[in-house]
Amino acid sequence: MPGGIARRSRWGIKAGIALAVGAVAAFQPALAGQDGAGAFDWFGAVVAGQSTAAKTSPPAASAAPQPVLSEATGVDVIGDGDETLFQLTLSRGVTAEVYTLANPYRVIIDLPEVGFRLPPEAGRDARGLVSSYRYGQFDEGKARIVLDTIGPVAIARADMANARAGPGVVLTIALKPTEAAIFGEGTGGGRQPQDKTAEPEPARPRAATARPVIVIDAGHGGIDPGAVGAGNLLEKNLVLSVAKKVQEQLEKSGRYEIVMTRVGDVFVSLNERLAISKKAQSDLFISIHADSIEETFAQSIKGATIYTLSERASDAEARAIAEKENASDLIAGLDVADGEDNTDVKNILIDLMKRETANFSADFSRTLVRTLKSNVALARDPQRSAAFKVLRQTHAPSVLVELGYVSNPEESRQMQSAAWQDKVATSIATAVHTYFDQRAGRPE
Repeated sequence: MPGGIARRSRWGIKAGIALAVGAVAAFQPALAGQDGAGAFDWFGAVVAGQSTAAKTSPPAASAAPQPVLSEATGVDVIGDGDETLFQLTLSRGVTAEVYTLANPYRVIIDLPEVGFRLPPEAGRDARGLVSSYRYGQFDEGKARIVLDTIGPVAIARADMANARAGPGVVLTIALKPTEAAIFGEGTGGGRQPQDKTAEPEPARPRAATARPVIVIDAGHGGIDPGAVGAGNLLEKNLVLSVAKKVQEQLEKSGRYEIVMTRVGDVFVSLNERLAISKKAQSDLFISIHADSIEETFAQSIKGATIYTLSERASDAEARAIAEKENASDLIAGLDVADGEDNTDVKNILIDLMKRETANFSADFSRTLVRTLKSNVALARDPQRSAAFKVLRQTHAPSVLVELGYVSNPEESRQMQSAAWQDKVATSIATAVHTYFDQRAGRPE
């Protein structure tokens, strides 16, 4: 880590201790008897240097809602290109871990058990050194805020103090521009995502008579909202609602075992989604998403599209969508090594093309297009392919379903309708039944 960055980090810790302890004593009188170290452990603001990266393990499917120790109730971004302040108002103080990452340049703020009550438009306006930001649940017991910056920045200070008006405390992070050569890997230098998939759990044994296992993958979640559409429709919420309806339809038949990659508003990395499918020894993987497009074309572009895995994208739009979906981990603040994804995709494709999995994926894609066609609008070219990381499933056929365009106002309204979602879920379930009937040699 460059020496200048390290010195600023240590200065920030000292300032955070001094200001945070004073704030806690005033805001929480019951804690006045604690010593400074104890108060800082719980209420300080920390600028991290070489601390270990946050885990990205998905919560158990049956996990109860996480407890909330504090709520974020307000946010401000103040300043200009010389210094920018990010200020977060919290109902009570918590320990904040703050660090920077490169490729792209980001500031990561990790908070324990914090809920968000911020306005829907929060994070969209650029100000000073911050081009945008996002927030949400990142892991069990951990919330995360990711600030996208216009270039390399240094954390000049981070402190916590009583709110000037009303109850609560304000976490302030001061950012200043720095040079790329000095930045290095930032204050998160040396961090590697602690992805459980580095040593995946062994696949469980499957009986020959076991029911087919279907993994339903609701895209995005938590800190990663996905596409934002007309009427502030968030992709992560839409696709989770549809995924749960598909789960309900398939479980009702009693023919399958259903595994969900997420059942709540939490972040699950792309590697973890692959690991969940592999561990379950899935027989079919269905990833559910929705798309958006720039405002110029938002009124005219709509319709569902089904994607399968391919090293070479079927067209430029398919390639762009795959690149956007593959960036999910970066959006959530994971430090993804340069070039890692492309190499992995190509290696996996070499194996995939030797297997019948690719053919089965194409079969299910065609079946799904037929069943969707009678219930919802389809894109002009509804069957496409590209190098989606989440479709690297050598053990199972896999498809990625883009339900439509949340950027299209008319389609956005339709997709929020329970009746529309029910029709889509029924279409997907029907395609699953048809696909497995064909595999078993049953008449359709």
